[in-house]
Amino acid sequence: MKILVTGAAGFIGMHVCKSLLKSGFNVVGIDNINDYYDVNLKVSRLEQLTKFNNFKFYKLDLEENNGLDDIFKLHEFKKIIHLAAQAGVRYSLENPRAYISANIDGFMNILEAAKEHNIEHLVYASSSSVYGSNSLMPFSEDQNVDHPLSMYAATKKANELMAHTYSHLYNIPTTGLRFFTVYGPWGRPDMALFMFCKSIIENKPIDIYNHGQMQRGFTYISDIVEGIIKVMHKPATPDTNFVGDNSSASTSSAPYRILNIGNSESCPLMDYINSLENILGIEAKKNFMEIQPGDVKSTSADTSKLDSWVDFKPTVNIQTGIMEFVKWYREYYK
Repeated sequence: MKILVTGAAGFIGMHVCKSLLKSGFNVVGIDNINDYYDVNLKVSRLEQLTKFNNFKFYKLDLEENNGLDDIFKLHEFKKIIHLAAQAGVRYSLENPRAYISANIDGFMNILEAAKEHNIEHLVYASSSSVYGSNSLMPFSEDQNVDHPLSMYAATKKANELMAHTYSHLYNIPTTGLRFFTVYGPWGRPDMALFMFCKSIIENKPIDIYNHGQMQRGFTYISDIVEGIIKVMHKPATPDTNFVGDNSSASTSSAPYRILNIGNSESCPLMDYINSLENILGIEAKKNFMEIQPGDVKSTSADTSKLDSWVDFKPTVNIQTGIMEFVKWYREYYK
């Protein structure tokens, strides 16, 4: 089977590709290698993949659509794992148009390609950010998600709506995965653990927003990858019990599904920082600040639907995950 993974040079994309390649799948990766963060890190991730004979890479901007149809014709994919996106809640306040271009236009082109080339299953990245101002935790896929707090969250909600439209009109099985604060080796430099680790090692203060009164369903990368691949193998199907207004928001009469992937045990931010301090053996200098626009105070995932659908739930604990990240960070940055 030949699988397309978009965002292959990204944090999650690289890990997904590597797992698929080790399992013997033929993988085609697409990424535009933009400079949102350190390009060298993206190149290093790609080097982890180009060691495999069953990997092919294309540098491509999905929103421009140049050459995308040719790639689909050449490789005859059966399944797509769409992870390419403009990430980052805070950057969406500075450059909202980048999110429309990458996350809306880019996804539109993937949906069109899936329609034209009879794709058996499209799995795509959504985000826990869609829960916005919801306060009832853990977050369930059945909750209303019509109050996003950032343009990033709004584009992810839009992706879910776009996917449903194509599932309904063209019978394309689509599954949206709402990721909850993913962390681990090869992570993005703009994410909390990476920034905290770098600053602590360099004896610089760390910025802690909302005076530390935050908590997250921190989810280790291996749990995310396993969940993605299990879901990939089980295409969405129509919900035979779907009756419109009185049904689950996570299914449909179309082959469409929305699933949370995250740690159901929400971890206070200060506990997360304390674990990092203990593993590094260094106490952080802390700069407590007000909450930033677009930030959500708490997240926690109800993963019962994921467990029911593919018999999986995340299990890696915070201490193990942070230890693995620190080990990678020290090795990669010498």
